[in-house]
Amino acid sequence: MARYDFASDNTAPAAPEAVSALLDANRGFTPGYGADAVSARAADLVRAWLDADAEVRFVASGTAANALSLAVLCRPFEAVLAHEHAHVLTDETGAPGFFGHGLGLIGLAGPSGRIDPAGLDAPLSAPDVSFRQSVAALSLTNATEYGTVYSNRQIEALAAPVKARGYGVHLDGARLANAVAAGFDVRGLPKAGVDILVVGGTKAGMPPTEAVVIFDRDLARRFDARLKQAGQLPSKGRFYAAPFIGMLEDGALLRHAAHANSMARRLAAACPFPVRHPVEANGVFVEMDDARLSALHAAGWRAYRFLDGAVRFMCSWATVEATVDELSEALRRIA
Repeated sequence: MARYDFASDNTAPAAPEAVSALLDANRGFTPGYGADAVSARAADLVRAWLDADAEVRFVASGTAANALSLAVLCRPFEAVLAHEHAHVLTDETGAPGFFGHGLGLIGLAGPSGRIDPAGLDAPLSAPDVSFRQSVAALSLTNATEYGTVYSNRQIEALAAPVKARGYGVHLDGARLANAVAAGFDVRGLPKAGVDILVVGGTKAGMPPTEAVVIFDRDLARRFDARLKQAGQLPSKGRFYAAPFIGMLEDGALLRHAAHANSMARRLAAACPFPVRHPVEANGVFVEMDDARLSALHAAGWRAYRFLDGAVRFMCSWATVEATVDELSEALRRIA
């Protein structure tokens, strides 16, 4: 057993507020397939958190949420722009293309996981031709894969040229709570042009669940049928929805995210290795050779080498100061 698994924030247990809400939902009989009072209450809380009138659905995984969201924004012969290291490109085994019946993904560069706005010009201005999948949507991630956070102005600047061409915008918010805890304002997402949003639950401290938020209600037509076809319309849907009640009712979602962010800052401040990316959310990426990483693993700590070659340490709601300090000492011993 690892002394502590920093490989991902999804290795942490579920937060007590989420588990308590699950137990509350496990009483009596309810209608199925999301037509229950628990799902309705959870959707209302998500809408209130976002200050938006939107359709809300709950699914089992971020991969399903992202793939199905992109599938409603693109036709099979079209493509989505995303950062070259975005989860939809690197970690979803072609799921967007599978559920989108062939939609393409085009990777764009940018420092620390944020798309360089200048990189949008060429793909957006490329002529429509019959032998290439032309752009139809943009996918953003906040917080990014490298623990950085887009500002509201940066989201608006990236979305504006996309929306000007009549294309769709998706935001992968697997760690949206961490971005909000770092200062991002989710209430500005509809104004910024985001059509469909994934609010991450699993990495935020819930049992497996993600919320798909459809700001553009025209996209909601037959969305439940799409969920059913994809195996993402569970009969006992209240158990996917309930954790959001527990995490949103008293502010636990942001409270836990702020704690995870603070643990990352604590780790970065004490780390003897160079930190490669700004620490704005709950991730710390350090420069470390294979020998030292192996020594860290041998000492019982878990972290892994990420896409850019840095070693990633993810903090969660369950990370405590004593563990961070113990890891910092272990890093000093191997440095």
